[in-house]
Amino acid sequence: MAEEEFTDINGNSISLDCQTHSAFCREFTVTSPKLSLRKVMVYTCFVWLFAYAVFFFTENTAVLSSAIILTLVGMMIHIHFVKVDHETLLIIGSLGVQLSSSYASGRESTIFIEMSKLKDIVINEAVYMHSIIYYLCILIKDPADPETVASVVPLFNVRSSCCCSIAKAK
Repeated sequence: MAEEEFTDINGNSISLDCQTHSAFCREFTVTSPKLSLRKVMVYTCFVWLFAYAVFFFTENTAVLSSAIILTLVGMMIHIHFVKVDHETLLIIGSLGVQLSSSYASGRESTIFIEMSKLKDIVINEAVYMHSIIYYLCILIKDPADPETVASVVPLFNVRSSCCCSIAKAK
């Protein structure tokens, strides 16, 4: 199946790629756009100009140094822990589900959930800002009581600060 264009809950463009490897194996990949250099430059310039204005009135060089360190550390944290390039959901029938996330820094995280631990895959809803969003999640069985849910694992968190909703682009 070809890639389709969708938007996340903030209106940013994301793409969905679906592949069928066999009758029992399907792979879904959600990809977000690369980090915008323009946006990084605007934020950096704003922080540094504010720090320079404070320096102008206080004449304390620690303000400029801390602004530089703050922006560099903030960018590294954002690239390594927050900015997701793409996420993959690999469903292998009767074996399990594998979730893989690749971040802008190159870091990858992978989770495998055995089919015996999986209770259900549902579309959940949440209130985000001023709207209701819908997102896909996996319900994990409680080992003590298989009829109850131990945890909920959201799928396709293209933005780690909130769950993403895939809505058809216009």
